[in-house]
Amino acid sequence: MSGHSKWATTKHKKAAIDAKRGKLFAKLIKNIEVAARTGGGDPDGNPTLYDAIQKARKNSVPLDNIERAVKRGSGADAGGADWQTITYEGYGPNGVAILIECLTDNRNRAASEVRVAVTRNGGTMADPGSVSYLFSRKGIIIVPKSEGVTEDDVLLAVLDAGAEEVNDLGEAFEVMTEAGDLVEVRKALQASGLDYESAEAEFVASVHVPLDAEGAAKIMRLVDALEDSDDVQNVFTNADIPADVLAAMD
Repeated sequence: MSGHSKWATTKHKKAAIDAKRGKLFAKLIKNIEVAARTGGGDPDGNPTLYDAIQKARKNSVPLDNIERAVKRGSGADAGGADWQTITYEGYGPNGVAILIECLTDNRNRAASEVRVAVTRNGGTMADPGSVSYLFSRKGIIIVPKSEGVTEDDVLLAVLDAGAEEVNDLGEAFEVMTEAGDLVEVRKALQASGLDYESAEAEFVASVHVPLDAEGAAKIMRLVDALEDSDDVQNVFTNADIPADVLAAMD
């Protein structure tokens, strides 16, 4: 999973930049609204909502915004949009596989914006199923580093709960699980006294495409263009960006 870890490091750094741009707030609020609609407005009985709220709070989304999103999603307040989840598949430069998750109230707008972003940045759209078989759904938990906490400490806390591996992302640890074990592993972390930044299901590639600096720059431009769309929630790739290339780009 080394390629995934390198890409995860990049995504982790990008998240801080996205938060500054304000793009992340809207996406986090949408996640909360959808989670509340799907599983109810009580975080104690709805683990997906609990984790969506946790991530929003960690990214400094105002509490009032979070509470309003929960109420809209649960039906306590009017005004919630009819969000639909749509996944698009494509190829980026150098044959990198791309999965694009959208959460939208306008399918035509989402499809158009995704297609424009992909084709203008050296990629092509793909038929359903032609890319998704390269990815598996996994639970990903990000644990911020704190003084005295080692990778072994994190591993010991989560191993019996079903975690598959722990990766060092530099500024945080990444815990990977089967998607169905995500909640139990997250609870095990909390029971051991370890804080976590986010816990959510993501697509992780089984085969990776190694990239040089030029290829890495191209795929990052494509991902940035996709994430500029308000309808795009997540972009997953099978790009393998070596650590020295990442360091040079930083």
